[in-house]
Amino acid sequence: MKEATQFEIIEKTKSYMGNPLVKTFLNNITKDCPKCGNRLRLILKNHVEDVDLCLSCRVLSSILKIFLNNAGRLFGVKKSDIEEVLQHPYMRRAFENVLRGVQVYGVQEPFISYAPFLIVWDFTNKCNLTCKHCYQKAGESSEELTTEQAKKLIDELADFGVSAIAFSGGEPLMREDFFEVAKYAKSKDFFISIASNGTLITEDMAKKLKDSGVEYVEISLDGLEKTHDSFRGIKGTFQRTVRGIKNSVNVGLDVCIAMTITKHNVNEVEDLLKLAKEIGVNKFMMFNFVPVGRGKDIIKFDLTPEEREKVLKFLYDRLQADKTLLTLSTAPQYCRIAMEYIKKYEDGVVLPSHFTNEEAIKYLRGKTATLANFIGGCGAGRVYGAIEPNGDITPCVFMKIKLGNVLKDGFKQVWSSHPILKELRDRTKFKGHCGVCEYRSVCGGCRARAYGYFKDLRAPDPGCINNLEFWNEIAK
Repeated sequence: MKEATQFEIIEKTKSYMGNPLVKTFLNNITKDCPKCGNRLRLILKNHVEDVDLCLSCRVLSSILKIFLNNAGRLFGVKKSDIEEVLQHPYMRRAFENVLRGVQVYGVQEPFISYAPFLIVWDFTNKCNLTCKHCYQKAGESSEELTTEQAKKLIDELADFGVSAIAFSGGEPLMREDFFEVAKYAKSKDFFISIASNGTLITEDMAKKLKDSGVEYVEISLDGLEKTHDSFRGIKGTFQRTVRGIKNSVNVGLDVCIAMTITKHNVNEVEDLLKLAKEIGVNKFMMFNFVPVGRGKDIIKFDLTPEEREKVLKFLYDRLQADKTLLTLSTAPQYCRIAMEYIKKYEDGVVLPSHFTNEEAIKYLRGKTATLANFIGGCGAGRVYGAIEPNGDITPCVFMKIKLGNVLKDGFKQVWSSHPILKELRDRTKFKGHCGVCEYRSVCGGCRARAYGYFKDLRAPDPGCINNLEFWNEIAK
């Protein structure tokens, strides 16, 4: 599809969503019903099972089916695909989030969700390792929410419309109440994942993760044995981590190997991809290095823009060549590279976000980049938020800017009105090439890297090849 046609689709979407009748419908369906309660959530549930609704809500439910089918056609999504997605409670919450986002913020490029789709929760600062690049400086003592406070927060996030919670740390498995809290979150219909160093995942621990409702496990592996042990600060860590990965795969968890790539390990990427396939892992994630926490001490090992471009292109080539291993990246430039490469591949896939799974890839392969214009790029403060062990709210785990605290301010209030989040959402005021780039909607640069280097949320991301002049200034 030509770029002009893509532009027409985007404009048609804006026109459709801006239609007075559609806007009136969205205003009505996003209001709570005096009889039924959360009208939109119940109506979405009514699409897959019978729900006792009042007459007014039944009428709106019928209209919503027409609305979703029309909206789906704009993006080439089949009616059956929509119905299949709505089977999952957390995906219904995501749909609710999208509709409320359109109602509150309008059709934006990129899209601003009513509530974040994903919360990364640094559940504890406790850790059994001392990683050189740890954004959290894990291992240092810190205050943490109690079990009851954690459950209350989960209730609040569920009511607000958050779809997924990723437990991180530190090492979340070092907190004694992890499984109790994870099971509680699962009972509230969240998609549950965990980011772990893998060393504590024995066979029994892997089974407990599976039984508690965790669906996705992201385990950090920063190179081959010598490199990984050096990065993690303890000899023997590599063997224990690989064992944890194998145990997770063996119980049927969806497993991703996460690698923060620097000059230390960039030459070992291909070896880790081979290891991932041998173990049976189906995802590989290249994490952007961000100079925060202990990462500040190894800032000189950050990749140059040319090195980052090379490894991202290598990963995208692998994504195209090997359909059994998803090679992804948190670097927002990955979507820009995908859009450039789609001209090269007949079945090229545009990656709107690193929050991508096999089903999304299956749908996006061979499609245009239209969806990426709404979803793509840095999600901090837009579709994703973060919470510290003590309940502090930040735009991103790599962006240590306190916006408030869940115990005092309430997450919804902070997300809806904080001026720093409004600043992050407006890409028209970004500096350097990030502010004028034709791929601004699908990338926008990593805001955490911009802030880490320049202490300016709107600064250019110096890791992008298009901001080479800023990197050269830093390098001096």
